Amino acid sequence: MLVWISEYFTIHFYSGFNVFQYLTLRAILGALTALFISLIVGPLMIHSLRKNQMGQSVRDDGPQSHLTKAGTPTMGGALILVAVAASTLLWSDLSNRFVLIVLAVTLLFGLIGWIDDYRKISLGNSKGLSAKKKYFWQSLVAFSAAFILVMTAQSPTEMQLIVPFFKHVIFHLSPWLFVLLTYFVIVGTSNAVNLTDGLDGLAIMPIVLVAGALGIFAYATGNVNFADYLSIPYVVGAGEVVVFCGAMVGAGLGFLWFNTYPAQVFMGDVGALALGAALGTVAVIVRQELVLFIMGGVFVMETVSVILQVASFKLTGRRIFRMAPLHHHFELKGWPEPRVIVRFWIITVVLVLIGLATLKIR
Repeated sequence: MLVWISEYFTIHFYSGFNVFQYLTLRAILGALTALFISLIVGPLMIHSLRKNQMGQSVRDDGPQSHLTKAGTPTMGGALILVAVAASTLLWSDLSNRFVLIVLAVTLLFGLIGWIDDYRKISLGNSKGLSAKKKYFWQSLVAFSAAFILVMTAQSPTEMQLIVPFFKHVIFHLSPWLFVLLTYFVIVGTSNAVNLTDGLDGLAIMPIVLVAGALGIFAYATGNVNFADYLSIPYVVGAGEVVVFCGAMVGAGLGFLWFNTYPAQVFMGDVGALALGAALGTVAVIVRQELVLFIMGGVFVMETVSVILQVASFKLTGRRIFRMAPLHHHFELKGWPEPRVIVRFWIITVVLVLIGLATLKIR
């Protein structure tokens, strides 16, 4: 919105307002705006959640140390969504289709998560929305986004699948394969982030790191010179997504202020499902689905641990891990919660750096 205002002021009043047309500045301002919104609104939202008794319902089959967290305000992910949406609407070009798509997917997945969280609290159990209903609505939103991306594609490069570290290994996807891939990336990332969100601050820092890295990819992908130099697909308009990524970084850091151990508020499904879907959608837009798989390795590990645990128990009657997702396994081995959290953060930093290295090692 402010892009249009600054353009008007540049033409009619002072050319210096043209500085707000620069993507890098708007991404920085978007991050700072989202950060300040989170810090200002955070205490008010936490107070409101406590007042309305929106407390976390803790599973009785989880680690015993988590029982003390019962009653901690949840649904704090709504704070992130408010900050991201407000900052994106202020600093991005709202005529850009990619911005509108990723923002819509984020908010709709957030709505699904909000309903899930609300049912958990109102019904007094930890199950919330049934798995079938949750996956149905997630699938509907993901497929809708995929079809819109196909129908609005302006060049074949928007449906190319590139392989990291290999300069000339590019697969040209058919529309149906693209839709299927997009569905799995969005829904898969959304649920993987949700599985990771089990300890104070565990999920939000990897989200921030991956979002920042995807912002770099978005900027390069949307710049014809950088895309050509780095041998990555050039997608017209993808650069504008860097503003959204900046807003995610700022909002995530602001939320971490309250979510760091011991947490004053939990993200809940409203945040985890939405932010995971946002990462998946951005990765699809900038054609870096496989790089997301690398940078989001912590999310992948957590998801795989659950799959292996369930498969092993059903097939052999034995468990591979003491408890899944993986972070609970280390808790039950005696690792203090902060140690698990920080070590998972360190792993994410390394994986994000490897992901960024794919820009040059090709």
